[in-house]
Parts: sequence; C-alpha cells; structure tokens
Amino acid sequence: MAATSAPGPGYALHRPLPDDVLVGGNTVWSRYRRYPVFSGPWLRGRTLLFALAIGLFALATALGVGVSSADYRAGLFAGAHLFAAFLLMATAGPALATWVRYRHWPLRRERRMVVAAVLAGVALSGLVDWWASSQVEQIAAGVGPARPSRAPLEGAARLLALGVNLVFLLVVYGLFGGGLALRAYFSERRRWERSEQGREMAELRAQTRQSELRLGVLQAQVEPHFLFNTLASVRALVRQDPARAEATLDALVEHLRATIPKLRDDGALLHSTLGQQLDICRSYLELMRLRIGERLRYAIDADPSLRARPFPPLLLITLVENAIKHGVEPRPGEVAVRVSARVDGERLLVEVSDDGAGLVHGVGGGVGLANVREQLAVRYGDRAGLRLAGRPGGGAAARIHVPLQAPPP
Repeated sequence: MAATSAPGPGYALHRPLPDDVLVGGNTVWSRYRRYPVFSGPWLRGRTLLFALAIGLFALATALGVGVSSADYRAGLFAGAHLFAAFLLMATAGPALATWVRYRHWPLRRERRMVVAAVLAGVALSGLVDWWASSQVEQIAAGVGPARPSRAPLEGAARLLALGVNLVFLLVVYGLFGGGLALRAYFSERRRWERSEQGREMAELRAQTRQSELRLGVLQAQVEPHFLFNTLASVRALVRQDPARAEATLDALVEHLRATIPKLRDDGALLHSTLGQQLDICRSYLELMRLRIGERLRYAIDADPSLRARPFPPLLLITLVENAIKHGVEPRPGEVAVRVSARVDGERLLVEVSDDGAGLVHGVGGGVGLANVREQLAVRYGDRAGLRLAGRPGGGAAARIHVPLQAPPP
C-alpha cells in the first residue's frame, strides 16, 4: 500500500490533519480522526477502538451464555463468533474504502468507488450477521431449554415486519460499517481547502507587516544618508563663501520644508507619488547648484500627467545624490544632471543621468543603491529593478523601472 495519495499539495494520507480540519475533537478515543478519513492510520486507530468495544461486549456475551447454559465452552464459542462477526461488520466497508483511496484515482472516480466500497461492506456485514446469528442460535438451541415456537406472521403484518427489520438493519449496518465516515470524507477536502486559505491569508498578512517594517528600516537608513551629506556640504560652503552660504541655507530650508513633513507622515513612508519625489529632487539639485556654483546644470523632464502616479519614496533622491557625489563633484567644469520619467508599456521608467566622471570600479555597490534595490525587490519582486550603466562619451545613467499604477483616488 502506498504511503500517500495525491488529493492536493500538503494533503498526505499518512500525516495528521490541521486542528481546524478535525471532526469530532481530539479526545483519546477519537485520536484516529486526526488523520484523513479512509487512510491507513485512520483505519488502524478505528479498528483498534472498535475491537476494544466489541471485545468487551463479546466477553460479556460469552459469560452470559456460559452462566445461563452451564457450558462455558459454548459461551466462549458464541463470544468468539460475535467478536469476529461484529468486527468484520465494523471494518469491512472502511477497509475497502481505504484500499480505494490509496489507488490514486481522480477525485470523482475515487468518491464513487469509496461509496461503492462502503455499500459492499454493508452487504457483507448483512451476510456475516446472518451467518453469525444462525451459529449462535444453534449453539443456544443445543445447550439451553427449548423455547416455545411463535406463530409466524402473515399478510400485511409480515410485510411490515420485514420492511421495518430491513430498514433497521440497513441503518445499523450503514452507521456501524462506515456510513458516518462517508459524511466526514466528503466534507474533508472542503474543510482542508478552507483551512489552507485561512493560513495563506494569515501568512500574507504577516509578510505584508514584515515588508512594511523592512521598508521602514531601509528608509530610516536612506533619510539621514542624504541629509547628513547635505549638511556637511553646507558647513564647508559657510567657511568658503558666507554670502553664498546664506542663499544655500535658504535653499536648504526649502528642501527640508519639502521633505520633512513627508518623513513625519507614517503613510508617506510607504506611499508617495512621482510628483512628490520630483519636487524633493528639484529642491536638492537647486541646493547643490548653489553650493557647487554655476558649473552644475540640471533639468527635470516629466509629463505632468505622470506626477500623480504612485512611486516609491526616497529612491529617486538617492540616485540624484549618487550622481552629484560620483559624477559631478569629481569632474571639473560644467556638468549636467537630468531627471526624466516616461511610460514604457506597463512600466514607469525614471532615469537620472549625468555627463560627469562616469562609472568607476566599486561604484554601484554602496549602501544607498543597495537600499534602492532591496526596496524595489520587497515592494515589487522581479517586476521592478535598478540598472546602472555608463553613457557614451562619459557620464552615467541610473534607471528605475516599476509597474505602472493608477493614480490614487
């Protein structure tokens, strides 16, 4: 007999069912119900439980027949017949149904054959009961006093008695021989699927909470990263040119005014629009232009209709800062930084390019860009990404692509 069937992933016949799928609780006498109905462990546990109950009843019958007939050998024989017959009645249908379930048949065919197996067990139980009853009656007739015979029923009374007896036997054989197990069998898959859906939803909610926490941690690493670099630049500028430092401080105030409310807003830590991020980049570039001087030129090119599109917060400013640090500052003379956004099919492409110093060995693996890549992976999986490449003639370009989403209501 095979160890498992294939009704679904994670649904093996040799493994206990989840607690929320169980029927009948998890008491000592119903432990076998922890396993799928008509499975090997289920059949073994059920057979053992019925064997104990039938054994006690057969023992009482054996003692009763032995005492009443003063022939304990006949009582033992009667008890053994009763035990064998009743145990076969209780296990024939479930055993056949268990054999069916391990055939790995399609579900519809399996269900039909399980019902046929239980009905076959009921029919076999009737034959066994008839045989065992006749044997016990013969034993009782041979060892006990003769009983006066009753007049046989005739006509409608006889038909009614036969009908009632037949219905009674069918109910008894059906319930005793696996009929109750059929109900649990047919509802088992539905209960397991409902349980799986509940677990998947709970795991999804847990993953969402973890992702939000990770995003918060990543953003906490990004925010001071560009802010501290900016303050260090302002400090150096104050020493060199106090007059220009004043204008730079004014620009810094404008930049912080655009940035800090969004950082304090818990919702903005996880959600923002492309327009908000472009405004932050614009104020930062203006601040850097005042610090560096006229040699920095910048442009922001994005269709106004794209400003309301969702875009992850604090990623674009990291790319702009990276362009200033690695592209503009190391190269003397005029350098241009351009921020652009466009739609490509179902994707939103945002690019930060410069004609500065270009890529050098080791650039692209820093904390800032690593955070950008991780945030994109956490939010979108493989549907988003960051690409950093050199430009012909010098400079570099960093491009983020994310799924194109509808503007928030």
